[in-house]
Amino acid sequence: MPLLIQSKEIDRIRSTAELFDKNPHLQENARTFRSRPLVDVDPRCLLYVQQREFAATTPADNSVSVIGSDDATTCHLVVLRHTGSGAVCLAHCDGSSTCSEVPLLVKAVASLSNLCKDGRFELHLVGGFNDDSETSHELSLNILAAFQKQKEDIHLETCCITEMNDIADNGTHRPIVYGIGINIKTGDVFPASFTHKGPAEKLRSARTFTGGQMADIYDSSRELVKIDPCKWSPNLDIAFWLSQSDDIILKYLSTSPMAEPPHFVQHIKSTIQFLLEHPNSDSLFPGGQPQVYHRAESGDWERLVQS
Repeated sequence: MPLLIQSKEIDRIRSTAELFDKNPHLQENARTFRSRPLVDVDPRCLLYVQQREFAATTPADNSVSVIGSDDATTCHLVVLRHTGSGAVCLAHCDGSSTCSEVPLLVKAVASLSNLCKDGRFELHLVGGFNDDSETSHELSLNILAAFQKQKEDIHLETCCITEMNDIADNGTHRPIVYGIGINIKTGDVFPASFTHKGPAEKLRSARTFTGGQMADIYDSSRELVKIDPCKWSPNLDIAFWLSQSDDIILKYLSTSPMAEPPHFVQHIKSTIQFLLEHPNSDSLFPGGQPQVYHRAESGDWERLVQS
């Protein structure tokens, strides 16, 4: 079934402008959403999702209260929730392979909801802005089109994307909302920021930086963060970037140089440094096993050593 808005099937979406013109309530919902106060999420209850990752769980989870992600400029943050089971998935999509990624999100929520006869799938989209290259607009359309191809009825509830998430400051456009969280107990989606982005922040960033595909990072049945083995080849040439100016790094390594958060360059440099320190990824996954983390009593994610 196609995507539904206010329980009505929608035709193929040719532009976000057309979508908002035909559905003014989506504009109003977006304005309301982006005006909500930013929540600084307590890391002791957080499951953080990085770029090109997703995670799914249910309200029965005792280790996670909020799934969240931020630092999205042209990227889009996608939340899919089943109202009957309460199962929810959050993904940080960058357009690398949207048509193959969206089915993974639907499958993740459906598999956690298969015993639930009541309820429906609800979709919340946040991210992008009016960037010069229209990368955000293209990603918005690709995500909407991918959800329209799913066999399940999916109801679009929040659509704070591209022009509805845009603000211009002295002629420079940037997103209004860079990050979101979802309360897995209540289903509330809200603008959010995060001081802690672990576990294994640098390893996960390195996986994405070296071309890793969309990855499921959470085993909700065992309440474990699981980083599967990933591969990269030694590449000493990337050391070049460590000596470059912030402007050069932004120009060549960002889709939106004028809109990145202040820590973007440091994040890129620390990821490159990690790759130089670990030229062969095999050493990070002894015996070819994933890195696994559980929630310790302190509230931190603590690595479990595989026996």
